[in-house]
Amino acid sequence: MAATSRTPAAASLDSVAESLQPQLSLRERKKIKTRTTIRRATYRLIAEQGYEATTVEQIAEAAEVSPSTVFRYFPTKEDIVLTDEFDPIMLRELRSRPAGEPPLESLRAIITEAVRLSLLHDRDETLQRTRLISEVPALRARMMESVAATSRLLCEVLAERTGREGVDLEVRVFAMAVLGALHETTVYWAEHNHEDDLLDLIARTMNTLSDGLTLGTR
Repeated sequence: MAATSRTPAAASLDSVAESLQPQLSLRERKKIKTRTTIRRATYRLIAEQGYEATTVEQIAEAAEVSPSTVFRYFPTKEDIVLTDEFDPIMLRELRSRPAGEPPLESLRAIITEAVRLSLLHDRDETLQRTRLISEVPALRARMMESVAATSRLLCEVLAERTGREGVDLEVRVFAMAVLGALHETTVYWAEHNHEDDLLDLIARTMNTLSDGLTLGTR
């Protein structure tokens, strides 16, 4: 993947990207602004007429751009809903965490803060996005492709921090376990009508991982 991602639990991170990256170049800020305009036009249309009825042509018209511009930023309609700005933030923040900090604790801190900011700045979009992912099969399928792509990027940084190879089985299993768990957390949240506190769910998820995936009886 390029500059954007579809990381589970990151939710909508356009404003978060600006909060965490105040020194973005003018070019990058313009890219984020265009992506945000397209994405928000998409969400408005979906809210009015549903996902299936919304076309790229309608999105382009609502965003006041050409269809080719939409496709330049988002290869598919699914990507408009799923893509956010989180991968570069996550990787940069992971590289800057204290040396020797356990990787899972580093990711816990990064993801918790990203979700907190997302809920603070873009709660409505976050709710709509996670609801769509839980309800639209095409989005669920595309999301899983994205998880695999994000995992490869995460493996590279995990390898840097642990002195292992990014292709090591243990590194790959660790990355996919975290990302897959976060994906299921957001789906669970949406399936339960967003009634739970997402930050509490994230904490439970990370605790389950840190406990070694033990699953005792209730």
